[in-house]
Amino acid sequence: QVQLVESGGGLVQAGGSLRLSCAASGRTFSSYTMGWFRQAPGKEREFVVAIAWSDGYTYYADSVKGRFTISRDNAKNTVYLQMNSLKPEDTAVYYCCADRWRDPIAIAKGAGVDSWGQGTQVTVSS
Repeated sequence: QVQLVESGGGLVQAGGSLRLSCAASGRTFSSYTMGWFRQAPGKEREFVVAIAWSDGYTYYADSVKGRFTISRDNAKNTVYLQMNSLKPEDTAVYYCCADRWRDPIAIAKGAGVDSWGQGTQVTVSS
């Protein structure tokens, strides 16, 4: 497992942008597929996006496609989530996750992941 720490959440107006970061511990970061989930009040946790460990392949939920961009910097053990054109319905706690050698689509479909961060709140006002 890796330890994950998210940062970058906050309050933003609709149409604005935020960038979340997730820093991972350990020396095996490059072998982990990294992802983001979110959970709004009263709702189940839902998949947002994942980026593969092997070739950087990315897989997005339809609700964020074209607005959110995931990237990773293996030298810094960090994954980023750039969120543009934010909507009030994007309001949620965002969780970073990691799973070694997992395919991003498997994570999207509910495969268990090794590690979770503590979450960071994103609030989008209308």
